[in-house]
Amino acid sequence: MVKKNKIKIKLNGKVITIDKGTNLDFLVKKFKFPLNKIAIEKNNMIVEKKKLKKIFLKTKDKIEIVHFIGGG
Repeated sequence: MVKKNKIKIKLNGKVITIDKGTNLDFLVKKFKFPLNKIAIEKNNMIVEKKKLKKIFLKTKDKIEIVHFIGGG
C-alpha cells in the first residue's frame, strides 16, 4: 500500500521512506550529519549548502552525503 504523504528516495545507496515535502536541510538534521564536514549530491549534481532549505525531495531522488574525516 502506498501512502499519499510518503515518498521513497535513495540515501547513500539505501531506499528510505520520508514525508512528502521534506527538504534537504531537514534530511541532514534528521540523520545528524555535521554540516561543516559533508558534501551533498542530489541526482549526481553537487548541492550548495546555502540552498538546502529550498531543495525539496521527490520520489526516486538519489541523495549521496559524504562525510569528510580528517587524519594524517
